[in-house]
Amino acid sequence: MEWIELDGSRGEGGGQILRTALSLSMITGIPFAIERIRAGRKKPGLLRQHLTAVQAAAQVCGAEVEGATPGSQRLRFKPGPVRCGDYRHAIGSAGSCTLVLQTVLPALWFADGPSTLRVSGGTHNPAAPPADFLIRCWQPLLQRMGVTLDIQLLRHGFYPAGGGEVLASTAPVGAWQPLHLETRGELRRQSAIGIVAGVPVDVAKREMQRAASQLGVLDEELRVLPSNEGPGNALLVVQEYANITEVFCAFGERGVPSETVADRAAREARLFRDSGATVGEYLADQLLLPMALAGQGCFTTPVLSSHLRTNCRVIESFLAVRFAFEESGQFARVSLLS
Repeated sequence: MEWIELDGSRGEGGGQILRTALSLSMITGIPFAIERIRAGRKKPGLLRQHLTAVQAAAQVCGAEVEGATPGSQRLRFKPGPVRCGDYRHAIGSAGSCTLVLQTVLPALWFADGPSTLRVSGGTHNPAAPPADFLIRCWQPLLQRMGVTLDIQLLRHGFYPAGGGEVLASTAPVGAWQPLHLETRGELRRQSAIGIVAGVPVDVAKREMQRAASQLGVLDEELRVLPSNEGPGNALLVVQEYANITEVFCAFGERGVPSETVADRAAREARLFRDSGATVGEYLADQLLLPMALAGQGCFTTPVLSSHLRTNCRVIESFLAVRFAFEESGQFARVSLLS
């Protein structure tokens, strides 16, 4: 069998190239080799979360792997059959649990039975989608596509300490349903969720009040966690439309005013609300692989990011599909051509 050769410096040059390749290699049985892994990042090569994703993928399919060492910029991955099971992995840092989940779960949709996947590490990390995003945004759309999936946030883990945990239960997909998101529908609810762990409660209250001043009336939810789950602070702005839900997140940092944190989340939420697009920049990127597995679909998004375009190219390397882009006004349409 021929190997697929990938250049990890291509496009945005981040870890998504590796994660998508791992997912599709497991699903298709096609081996791949990748060089210049994460060449576009300050610290190139494999970090802990990337190594965990490689190790988790290898365990699920009994793969032969070369180059899975810290800092490595080269990897060879030859998969075997995907096997169901109860899997557990610890990143050992605040590296993203959610990105490991999103690497392995697609393969388990093609396994020989139901599975669980438990990952510990960072659940709320500025460089990755928070667990709330997967649960509120990504999971419902996948369920609409025929995927059996239940993601639970067992414990929060903030940067830089980590220590969080997520648990996902899934099963093989019986019949894929295409996802056509032409409109997002009416805005039914806007809410702000202020999360604090080992941080004064007033911080979250000020963030929610500030977000309301930027976006209008918001339902407020205060999530006060045990101090041993922190220190950490995050503000989530949730927009629930008839057809989709979007979550915009900003993280508190030492020396950064609460108002600045709130403004960051509110600005993203406001830009999306005003754009008329069906999904935001980050959700768009995370729908590409499931959409390709279903064989057809479309959505609109405010930004055709380099991250999205690069991910499309990797998917096209493994599957007989093609993505088409059409920019119009305040958003762009992404369609799958199979």
